[in-house]
Amino acid sequence: MVMNHHQIMGGTRRSRGYGGQAAHAASNAERPRSTTLRSTPVSCDLLVPAEMTNKQRTDLIERHIREHKYADLRTLAVRFGSSLSTVRRALDMLEERGIVRRHHGGASLIETDVLAQEYDFVARTQKQADEKYAIASLVAEQVQPGMTVILDGGSTTFAVARLLAGKRIRVITNSLPVASLFGEIGNVETIVSGGTIFGRIGMLVGPLCEQSLDQVHADIAILGGAGITESGIWNYNALIIAAQRKMIMAAERTVFGLDNSKFGRKALSLTAPFEPRFTIVTDQRPSPEVVGAIKAAGATLTLAEKTSTAARRPHPLGAS
Repeated sequence: MVMNHHQIMGGTRRSRGYGGQAAHAASNAERPRSTTLRSTPVSCDLLVPAEMTNKQRTDLIERHIREHKYADLRTLAVRFGSSLSTVRRALDMLEERGIVRRHHGGASLIETDVLAQEYDFVARTQKQADEKYAIASLVAEQVQPGMTVILDGGSTTFAVARLLAGKRIRVITNSLPVASLFGEIGNVETIVSGGTIFGRIGMLVGPLCEQSLDQVHADIAILGGAGITESGIWNYNALIIAAQRKMIMAAERTVFGLDNSKFGRKALSLTAPFEPRFTIVTDQRPSPEVVGAIKAAGATLTLAEKTSTAARRPHPLGAS
């Protein structure tokens, strides 16, 4: 079982040993009592008044979420001495102001920085949702029962995973959300790589991940990317790129699902140039330079039509 290091550290940090409690109680006993204001320490730099206005409470909750990026209802209620319903109302106000995004049981900070959004799984799954579903539908058609499929931690790949839930396949993944999805279904054999959890996207990366991918073979790898140019497919993080390269090597062929927002974007490094084993599935026709580079490399370009409900076929590279 993989545990989140930050959650473990957070739990440890909030606990207080018996000796610490005794010293704290003795220190309080020596202090004069105040009848005007009682403050409860909740962190080394934040004091919460015993009585707060709604605005004060909302401001403190906003400050907490900006610092920690995510918080659940019960944690906020305990920290700020409020009921769950009061915390919900504060989060509703922050959501209306575009500061947080509400989830079941809590809320997360809405990242305005583009790079930060790449590392926020929830934000990524909600961007270009229609385009991702169209792409995912076409990619899923290429997976046949009995296949061994590698799935990375991309948001479009997760959309593909949801469409593969009813097929009898074997899945290899470094994505905790994908593993959790198939774990709930129970009819798909799921192999999860080792590695270190990367941020809020729930992706396993690092030497252990790469070593485990060296030991497997798959019929097809389904991957995402941060950008596509005439040079090939790009991504933001060196650890993610290293894992994707191992996946490409382990599979007979690779399908990249990329929506039109990735066109013309370069990231940190080139994951891979185009090659004959690659299929690029997207929702719009890329620039002539990219189309030419795909064709010259012997790769395949396939367009997913959002408005079409008919069976989709690979789009001829020479068509207008």
